[in-house]
Amino acid sequence: MQLSIELRNPIMQKPGEILEQIQRIASDMQNKVGDAIRNSPAQEIEKNVRAMMNQGFQKMDLVTREEFELQTKVLAKTREKLEALEAKVAALEKTA
Repeated sequence: MQLSIELRNPIMQKPGEILEQIQRIASDMQNKVGDAIRNSPAQEIEKNVRAMMNQGFQKMDLVTREEFELQTKVLAKTREKLEALEAKVAALEKTA
């Protein structure tokens, strides 16, 4: 990665020219870094790691977050019904 920096004598430059130069240098650096990232093997490595993790998770027989939330709601309703039935049984036992 090579940046070409062309600085003239800053004393002879106007503030606007200096700012333009700094902006050009920053833009050039940003483009070079972006190119380096796009051409790096990091994206391929990330894709492979994700695929391996997904395979491992599938073998673990995990559930999705949505499925977990649904089962939590079903369990809460079942608990409420059980508590109501227990109260009815206790009331029936008292009368008997």
